Amino acid sequence: MDYIVDYSSNKAANLVIQAQQRGEKSHTKLWILFTAFALFTVFSGCITATMVLRNLFNRDSSLKKAHENLRVAATAFETQEGMLVTNADNKILRVNRAFSRITGYDADEVIGQNPSVLSSGKHKKPFYLQMWKIIKEHGYWEGEVWDKRKNGDVYPQKLTVTAVTDNHSVITNYVGTISDITLNKEAEKKIADLAYFDPLTRLPNRRLLMDRLNHALVTSTRNDHKGALLFLDLDNFKTLNDTLGHDMGDILLKKVAKRLVQCIRASDTVSRFGGDEFVILIESLSRKSTIAATQTKDIAKKILTSINLPYQLDGHDFSISTSIGITLFNSQKTSVDELLKQADIALYQAKDDGRNSMRFFDPQMQENISNRVALEEELNNAIENEQFELYYQVQVDKHNNPLGAEALLRWNHPIRGLVPPLEFISVAEQNGSIISIGQWVLDAACAQLQLWQQNSSTESLTLAINVSARQFHQDNFVATIKSTLTRHKVRPELLKLELTESILLNDIDKTIVKMNQIAALGIKFSLDDFGTGYSSLQYLKKLPLFQLKIDKSFVDGLAEGKCDQEIVRTIISMAHNLGLSVIAEGVEDESQRQILSNEGCSHYQGHLCGKPETIGKFEVRFSQADTLSTPVALTAILN
Repeated sequence: MDYIVDYSSNKAANLVIQAQQRGEKSHTKLWILFTAFALFTVFSGCITATMVLRNLFNRDSSLKKAHENLRVAATAFETQEGMLVTNADNKILRVNRAFSRITGYDADEVIGQNPSVLSSGKHKKPFYLQMWKIIKEHGYWEGEVWDKRKNGDVYPQKLTVTAVTDNHSVITNYVGTISDITLNKEAEKKIADLAYFDPLTRLPNRRLLMDRLNHALVTSTRNDHKGALLFLDLDNFKTLNDTLGHDMGDILLKKVAKRLVQCIRASDTVSRFGGDEFVILIESLSRKSTIAATQTKDIAKKILTSINLPYQLDGHDFSISTSIGITLFNSQKTSVDELLKQADIALYQAKDDGRNSMRFFDPQMQENISNRVALEEELNNAIENEQFELYYQVQVDKHNNPLGAEALLRWNHPIRGLVPPLEFISVAEQNGSIISIGQWVLDAACAQLQLWQQNSSTESLTLAINVSARQFHQDNFVATIKSTLTRHKVRPELLKLELTESILLNDIDKTIVKMNQIAALGIKFSLDDFGTGYSSLQYLKKLPLFQLKIDKSFVDGLAEGKCDQEIVRTIISMAHNLGLSVIAEGVEDESQRQILSNEGCSHYQGHLCGKPETIGKFEVRFSQADTLSTPVALTAILN
């Protein structure tokens, strides 16, 4: 019976649809059709006519309701906000008129396309990966994006994306809503300009500078990098205003502002405090005070030179100089107001000393800078005067058998005495002398390996040398390594290059290529101070490393620090999982070595094994010391 009802109802529905297609919208005509069909079913012996009519009435009501819902949905789709609907594969199925008005694309130009056709290129891949991750997890995302119109204009918009699912929670569509917020952004910028920028020079004003200085103090406290505050005052600016007028003074201020901006990095800040006073905020300087002071001094010199260049002021030739007061900072212990006061005091010291000059707030800093300049000059002569020497610190296995050594540079200064690397390597990095120093170390190490190869008791010893980032990134570094090995006829597998994690921060892809080229020669790599800097585990597995070196700072706390023990355990486990050797430096006592041994580290370096010592003392530990190298022999090979 149900089958007959359904069949009859469907037949009746088809008659209704056919009548509507013929334009028969009158309900009277439709009732005639229903009645005729009912009589037909009665005369043909079917007793289900009444049930058929009831089904028809219900279906007609449902159709009317569905039609009304579709009409409301269609009206809502044509809203003032742009809308687009895509399928699950993110292909556009439909857009509304507001979408076309905002983007400039007609519907037929984007249907079937991916919404990425609107991409401006301002957002990188991680931005979109995060956006789609949120959509997949929560079914909704809202935010601001920069898109591109058909005519190429890039504009800001508010975007919402909603995932549509079926009864089985499977995503079938995505619905996007876009609103052009260009006017909002322009209004925000105008308000910010009035509040934070000087109307004449368009530089940050005092308010914005104070805000950035507060932020710089917080950042400096966190990362321990020094910062600097430079207070500038144009010398005799009042004379210009008195002679040529304030209009010429304004022109000069704008030109000076432009030159100041060109003297600093984009990450630093030049601000106008008012009148002819400017304040410059320099961030992310060296952690070492002397180096940070030198960096600041170089910037100040550049500013002095730039400001002294002649100006053209509406047909008038004009020259002016400036005085600069400088103070350094590296924590929140000193307030913003105190820093400004220090820089201002230093400024007036510069003016009192004759103007057109710079002065640091701390008089001791001036002396340190002078000492640094002297140190730089002495470094440049150290190689020529044969003042450098390698000390050797033994590296042993768990049975205390020597495996090799690390070559440590020492400077035999004629006046200062034995100068450790910590006091001069950073200076050498800054002035570029590290390149020639690094080459000397490489030559001396290879010469020593050549001598060791001639003796059966030392022929298998390895020698590790430290390579600076600046030296490593030289274009000819691979060729230099190869030629040095060839010249000294050294077995490459006996030379080990120790790299710090900082080298990995600069163009990792090129670093990997260069390391692979060196490894192809047979040379081994050890990653020094592992865990103290930034290690990208993503790239660690791609590097042709032979060894990880556990930093002394972790070894120091092994005896009582659970945290250090856990870090060391993790490093050792990671090294073994990557198929790498692992060595611990700074091993001072037996308890440390025992803990390292228990965790799986079997190579050690530190005072427990042996202090850094001259080649003569180092070779005493070998049975045939009398036939080993001497300083005279080593010098002969190097020469």
